[in-house]
Amino acid sequence: MGKQGKEKNKKGAAFILKYLWRHKIAYLIGLVTLFVVDFVNLYIPQFTGEITDGLTVGNMDRDGVIGNVLKILLCGGIIMIGRFMWRYTLFGSCRKIEYEIRVDLYEHLSKQSSNFFNNNKTGDLMSYFTNDLGAIRQAVGMSVISAFDASVMAVMVLIKMAVYVNVPLTVLAVLPMVIILGGGIYYGRIVEQRYDEKQKAFSEMSDSVQETISGIRVIKAFVQEEQELKAFAKINANNKKKNMSVVKLMAVVIPLLGLLIGVSSVITLVYGGSLVLKGTLTPGKFVSFHSYLNMLVWPMLAAGEAITSFSQGMASMKRIGEIFDVTPEIADTKETDSSITGLKGAVSIKNLTFRYKEELPAVLENVSVDIPRGSSLAIIGRTGCGKSTIADLLLHMYNVEDGHIFFDGHDINTIPLNTLRSGIAYVQQDNFLFSDTLQTNIAFGSRGYKELPRNKRIDRRIVLSKADSLEAYLEEELSKRESLADKIHDDLDKVMEAAKAADIHDNIMEFPKGYATMVGERGVTVSGGQKQRSSIARALMKDAPILILDDALSAVDTDTEDNILNNLKRLRQGKTTIIIAHRISTIEHCDRIMVLDDGHIVEYGTHNELLALHGRYAELYEKQQLEGNEEGETA
Repeated sequence: MGKQGKEKNKKGAAFILKYLWRHKIAYLIGLVTLFVVDFVNLYIPQFTGEITDGLTVGNMDRDGVIGNVLKILLCGGIIMIGRFMWRYTLFGSCRKIEYEIRVDLYEHLSKQSSNFFNNNKTGDLMSYFTNDLGAIRQAVGMSVISAFDASVMAVMVLIKMAVYVNVPLTVLAVLPMVIILGGGIYYGRIVEQRYDEKQKAFSEMSDSVQETISGIRVIKAFVQEEQELKAFAKINANNKKKNMSVVKLMAVVIPLLGLLIGVSSVITLVYGGSLVLKGTLTPGKFVSFHSYLNMLVWPMLAAGEAITSFSQGMASMKRIGEIFDVTPEIADTKETDSSITGLKGAVSIKNLTFRYKEELPAVLENVSVDIPRGSSLAIIGRTGCGKSTIADLLLHMYNVEDGHIFFDGHDINTIPLNTLRSGIAYVQQDNFLFSDTLQTNIAFGSRGYKELPRNKRIDRRIVLSKADSLEAYLEEELSKRESLADKIHDDLDKVMEAAKAADIHDNIMEFPKGYATMVGERGVTVSGGQKQRSSIARALMKDAPILILDDALSAVDTDTEDNILNNLKRLRQGKTTIIIAHRISTIEHCDRIMVLDDGHIVEYGTHNELLALHGRYAELYEKQQLEGNEEGETA
């Protein structure tokens, strides 16, 4: 293993230790209980051997046999209770750790900038939440139990075999075990490497499936099902190959482990039997020794499983640890002014030049514009001229240097991200709806909105810990639900107002379930225009000081467009609105219009001023007018 690999191992270990430390008491209780179970287990073969010798020699009466049987039963009872305790504490802790890592990972990913998601595939990120977390759970759960049990049990059994039975016989019997130990260390290194490759192959396959499902309509439209199937078969074959590399290794090691254990048993039978025949060893102790040897089989098997599980877990810990090492590009810094608690609506861009990567050409060059509070600005231009980039930069989705973007006179880099984005309602080009009801989608941006809980299960133990009686709890719970129901009813009124402003209310009421209609993933079960207008309603319900519409009316007809624009003019009085569009009919009534071309502002003014220039804007206007006339004649 190279220096880089060792460094990654250290990071992986440091990453998981902080979670283990949170549950140290539970782990300590579990391991102590596991030790007690192993210790008590040692006496069952001894009591069995004493009964065997007593009955063979004839020096043990009925009471002696009953006494030893009762001791065995007592040991069994202690073992049963102990096994429940260590399973509850250790398995429970590893499940809690899995939960905590999953929550922390989700929170960490939610803080990442757009560039992070541009550079990481969805399938790969999803595999962290599934396979990798499962491997970590096994590593901090079963592998810890197996490793502790194997080491402690092996030591105690060996001591008992040597002290209670015979030292030379013990030495001969455990010689194959030394080979197992040495081979296990080497085996663990190989497994870790192969498991890492297996996880990467699974991530690639997951990403392929996710992308295919998301783009299934495009695939069908272009009749590419067979080609996509071939591509997936290739990726799936690689996934199978990497999985088989792990399976083949285990297929060799596990039988070899059984062979070595078998050799140890043969040595015991041959040498131990000769000692019994010579009278050096009593039959009872020989039976006890054989039982102890069988007790060693589990630790050896457990050691192999622990090495496999921990190696796989380490590979996953390193993968997830690397994700946690990624620092969000966009985050509040020491320059952030926490005293800025809201936006008023004034926006100023000064000499803004931006490129997505250093090696790429600039998307925007020396862009400057002032948007007074309560005014409207339209941005128009050819595809790829930088219109949407301005929206992304205003939302601080990408970093810009100080002194280029200001809100209410404050540099964007000094405004807390939560304050900035809370003050902006945004309708993006790719209108995204969650797989939920239309009401929930439209109300998504409103503060404190929660759906009324239904069929909530009442746990009497929780009730009695929080209230004096079940009746008092139910009365309090009913009061909360009634209050929440009133709030949701009020929210529905607001949702309906926003939907009416976005000219989608009538369409929604035509659905059998109205606002309770479930939309499919990404809103695929509604039309493009309905999805677009639902997104506008969501932005209007947020009622932010600044509204950005990025080509948000492209999927609606001109009559619907007029209705929405008139509603915007009425509702957005005194608030700032930025409209990015391709159609001049969408923006001609804005206070100011900015024409972009290749990242530069080529024209700026009102609709009439720009027409008088007879430049790019006038040319675009005439072209769209001509197209509109042709469409009217055709109709």
